[in-house]
Amino acid sequence: MEKFKTLEIVRASPGSAVFHLRLNRPSSRNALSLDSFTELPLALSSLDRNPDALVLVLSGAGHHFCSGIELAALDSSPPPGDRGRAGERLRRHIKYLQDAVTAIERCRKPVIAAVHGACVGGGVDVATACDVRYCTEDAFFSVKEVDLAITADLGTLQRLPSIVGYGNAMELALTGRRVSGSEAKELGLVSRVFGSKRELDDGVRVIAEGWFYFAHSNCFQVPDGCYRDQSCVAEEQGHEHRSRFGLCRDLELGNAFV
Repeated sequence: MEKFKTLEIVRASPGSAVFHLRLNRPSSRNALSLDSFTELPLALSSLDRNPDALVLVLSGAGHHFCSGIELAALDSSPPPGDRGRAGERLRRHIKYLQDAVTAIERCRKPVIAAVHGACVGGGVDVATACDVRYCTEDAFFSVKEVDLAITADLGTLQRLPSIVGYGNAMELALTGRRVSGSEAKELGLVSRVFGSKRELDDGVRVIAEGWFYFAHSNCFQVPDGCYRDQSCVAEEQGHEHRSRFGLCRDLELGNAFV
């Protein structure tokens, strides 16, 4: 099994087709660092190629799922100079971060997000890229980027509307307010709420093992096809968002971290 600095891959049990991919920076509440964005696509690619892995569970070590993105990972401020070159450099950096999150969506194996504690900012990007989401009662969600005067550029704005509806997605993105586990269920952000972390782990294990029995049947072709269509739409929306605001907005993002 590959070793990573910020992630951990664990097989659920010997012979199991369920594999756990954990964000493994508990001392930082699993904040996403530059290393996280480098390792996430590598780990998912490895699991995608692994014939023994049929269902993936993405979770967080410690007391939280993910507290967001470390500001150092976002700060790609170029030195003063040509604004065009500066904007292009920042655009490439943002695209690099986006592609890391999109690697979850592109994985051919179904990915379950098991959320407990905080799921904030980049954590919402990660969770919404998964196929299905479950959480604990004490979990909370927040599209936190608005508090930093930036937009949710890593996929939340593209994926969230198809999950909770356009109006709900915009309200969450524009206010950055905290959403409880029970409200997340009402909005459709998660499929089920469990009473505790232990109940979440046990419940997701039963669900994931149940999926395993259907993994070789044609039923997986249906959600896969639907999700690929959704992915294409999300990508087109992201390109439209980028072309509409252009490099000037990118430069403003860079200035937010100077």
